[in-house]
Amino acid sequence: MAQLYTPDEIDQIQQDIPYLVETWNWLRTSLGKPHRDLGRVGPVCPYMPKALNLNSVRLKVIRSKNLDRQDISKIVLNYLDAFLELEPKNTEESIYKAIILIFPDITHEDAPKLIDSVQKQLKPLFVESGLMLGEFHKYNETPGLHNANFRPLRSPTPMLAIRFMVESDLPFLLSADDLNCRVRFLEAYLNRFKDEFKNENNFLKATQELSLAKANLK
Repeated sequence: MAQLYTPDEIDQIQQDIPYLVETWNWLRTSLGKPHRDLGRVGPVCPYMPKALNLNSVRLKVIRSKNLDRQDISKIVLNYLDAFLELEPKNTEESIYKAIILIFPDITHEDAPKLIDSVQKQLKPLFVESGLMLGEFHKYNETPGLHNANFRPLRSPTPMLAIRFMVESDLPFLLSADDLNCRVRFLEAYLNRFKDEFKNENNFLKATQELSLAKANLK
């Protein structure tokens, strides 16, 4: 049956459309394109052009006014299983699917506190499910992997992005300051790619760093 809308739903859609269009344009023109300061060839996000061509990116506007960090965390966590159930599943194309959660009610000034803290709190749960949870906002200070002066995670509206973990995500897992988190991340990483490593150096690096992290915990 075709989607049916109530008047209230239409009002909400009208309010959400500007943020959906803004984010969609940002995905196409920023993440999906090369940047002179990136420090390597290719688009800022190597997977975005094909993801857009496959129509496998989903956007959702989350209204979070008067919600605290725990409320927002609960909302985001609900999308973990929803992501895994999305098509495509168990195909080579599934690596290109993503969910972008847009938070227009969170101000740019509050985003470093709310968006970053929710991402930090939930990242272990997502990583252990074979996923990555990325934080994006106007004041994101995370540097690029190939140019420390480039800020690839800056976006026009605060948002969190869910996607599958890929082998090249190792540097993002090694950056965890908390040793317990680093151990969890590396164990999940090695478990996900245990028999499928395309780059043996990633396997060796992850194994060595896991041993070191465990030793430092003692």
